Amino acid sequence: MSESVQPLGSRVLVEVSEEESVTASGLVIPDTAKSKQQRGVVIAVGDDEEMIKVKPGEVVLFPEYTGAEVHMNGHDYLVIDATELLAVIR
Repeated sequence: MSESVQPLGSRVLVEVSEEESVTASGLVIPDTAKSKQQRGVVIAVGDDEEMIKVKPGEVVLFPEYTGAEVHMNGHDYLVIDATELLAVIR
């Protein structure tokens, strides 16, 4: 059974993007050397329309240490307050 999450208030649910494991020159980056990813896709938004300026499907940047981590259905998500989002990538 798959679960779904609906953020409340001014929060957004972001699916964290996977970081590349190989550099452009072909070097493999081990998991211990990877930095925490700061980019993701908005999956769902809360019901506070005044505070939330993003829509599902948009790619966003967020601070390295923010939000609550959630692991569901084999994917990593963050529940982040909309005011902590840094930018939308277009």
